[in-house]
Amino acid sequence: MEAVDISYLSLVACFLLLAIPLLVSHYLKLGMIHDTVVSASRMIVQLAFVGVFLTVLFDLNNSVVNLLWLIVMVLMASHSTINDVGLDLKKLLLPTMASFIVGNFLVILYFNAFVVNLNNLFDARYLIPIFGMFLGNSLRGNIVSISNFYDTIRRNENRYLYSLSLGAKKHEAILPYARKSLNLALKPSIASMSTIGIVSLPGMMTGQIIAGSSPILAIKYQMAIMVGIYVSTVMTVAIGIFLTIRSGFDDYGILKEDIFRSTNA
Repeated sequence: MEAVDISYLSLVACFLLLAIPLLVSHYLKLGMIHDTVVSASRMIVQLAFVGVFLTVLFDLNNSVVNLLWLIVMVLMASHSTINDVGLDLKKLLLPTMASFIVGNFLVILYFNAFVVNLNNLFDARYLIPIFGMFLGNSLRGNIVSISNFYDTIRRNENRYLYSLSLGAKKHEAILPYARKSLNLALKPSIASMSTIGIVSLPGMMTGQIIAGSSPILAIKYQMAIMVGIYVSTVMTVAIGIFLTIRSGFDDYGILKEDIFRSTNA
């Protein structure tokens, strides 16, 4: 069985549902009408482009082109992470990109080789969507961890400097803040794993079932995907924090104020 096609007219009917949150925002004066319209419009344009692009990419299925697209995805994720946490793009772009590349590339290659058992590890049909799921979740983890890490040290600068004054080395003084930020970033992934199947049916599993796959096959893929997401998130957020330390602190362990974008405005 194949999934039932959604006509363009049916898609228009779906978007009519947005009238509900727009009316709620209007009557409660939430100020979200503009953001909702802009976000929905961007989603339409972006997904339309991706739909056409991925069709071409899947038909071409060239390993070099596939890898180049992954680099573009990593670049956009890195830019989004740094921009969202209000840090300096020039100083932290490369460390953040390195964390995404190491944390996600290693997991996707292992996943394709030993879990899905692909002959071509760079098969676009598996490489791009699964990598996208790993990258999207690790992006959210990085935003939480990096934002919390630098904001907490900045807010508790006197306590942090006091640790250094007592003789703590840079990494010793930083470690408690890094540990707290990592825990905070990983809690959503742990919660998702512990409640999946009971509280929610994830998008990939639902999509496979609708597309005609057996529930058992969909469940096996979802289990594997959740493990991959958790591992890639752990690797990415840990590497992300420790790679940005070199750019964020001087040789004496003092936090550099110029890594915050607001100080450069």
